[in-house]
Amino acid sequence: MPTLFNNLTKFTADRAWGAKDIALIEGASVRLHWTDKPYKWHINDGNEVFMVIDGMVEMDYKLNGKIHTASLGPNDIFMAELGDEHIARPIGEARILVIEKQGSV
Repeated sequence: MPTLFNNLTKFTADRAWGAKDIALIEGASVRLHWTDKPYKWHINDGNEVFMVIDGMVEMDYKLNGKIHTASLGPNDIFMAELGDEHIARPIGEARILVIEKQGSV
């Protein structure tokens, strides 16, 4: 039976990066995160797709040893590939849909 998720822009959590599990698809987790604080510099052990649902996020990533920044708003997508070091920094509150290998950092 299909599941409908309404009002994703109203989702909140009791802590930064708290999440609502949406689905597991062939070893990948699909989760909606709420945050008002940066994550941490990290490297995933697989590809990660990151889509801003609500709010603004500054995504810093390292490329050839230099830090670059992508400014993301609603409906913007960022993809970090295996080995890409990155950090998400919300500007205020943000809701982010993340698809990544289950159990990834």
